[in-house]
Formats: sequence, structure tokens, C-alpha cells
Amino acid sequence: MSKITVYTDGAAKGNPGRGGYGVVMMSGSHKKELSEGFRNTTNNRMELMSVIVALETIKKENAQVEIFSDSKYVVDSVEKGWVFSWQKKGFKGKKNIDLWQRFLKIYPKHQVKFNWVKGHAGNHYNERCDELAVEAAESPNLLVDDGYERQLKEGLF
Repeated sequence: MSKITVYTDGAAKGNPGRGGYGVVMMSGSHKKELSEGFRNTTNNRMELMSVIVALETIKKENAQVEIFSDSKYVVDSVEKGWVFSWQKKGFKGKKNIDLWQRFLKIYPKHQVKFNWVKGHAGNHYNERCDELAVEAAESPNLLVDDGYERQLKEGLF
């Protein structure tokens, strides 16, 4: 199986507010774009959601995946090992627990490398992901981010 290159981005109109994610996935001659919008969420949730959805989209396990993201929150949490420490401590006091747990279910199924890219700096695929995320956030058919709204009620946001 050839390497899968993934670009991801998240957007929020207001933070919190309407949000969306955008993903561009490429492998060989294949290219796939994904996006979805939510009525009330945060930018960090959409950044993380884009990575999760991309990894969940990959059908074969043990794929070599290289992810490019402009989110220091996501890239550093994984590459610096913070999320694994949070997991060991039961995510005490952390936000986005539902999404990090979902990420930790799919992450070990592949060989994943993260790269941080500067946002809004002319990187074609990062810019495309941003367009997809913003379009999704502005769409009329927005989903409910149940995890965010549940954590909001619990006072975590």
C-alpha cells in the first residue's frame, strides 16, 4: 500500500460558534476531499475532528499516513506525547475528551506521522482544507456536536 498524505483543517465562526472541518487525502493518483459543519463547536474540536475523520476513512489497517495540520494543539498533543499522558491520568481536567478517546481508538491502527504547517501561508492543500472547513461551517445543514454540547452542560467549556 502506498503512503497516504493527509491535509486537515478546522474552522469556527466565533469560538465557540458554527464550525467545520476540511480534509484532503491523497494516495498515488487518488484524491478525496471531506468536510462537515456543526452548529456549535470550537476551532480545536474541528481541528481534531478533521484528523479523526481522515484516519477513520482509511479502510486498510497499518497504512503509512503523513498528516499535515496547522493546529499546534493537535500536532503537539500527539508528537510531544501529551495525549498519552492525559489518557493515563483519565483526562482529568482536559477538554475534548470524547474526541481524544475517539482519536486514540483509530491512531494505533496506522503508522501516523504529524507535520505542522503554517496556516494561511500559501500551502495549496492547507488552503483547500481551510476553504472546505469554512464552507462547511457556513452551510445551512449543520450537525450537532454532541460531545461539545454535553461538555458545555458539564461546565468544561
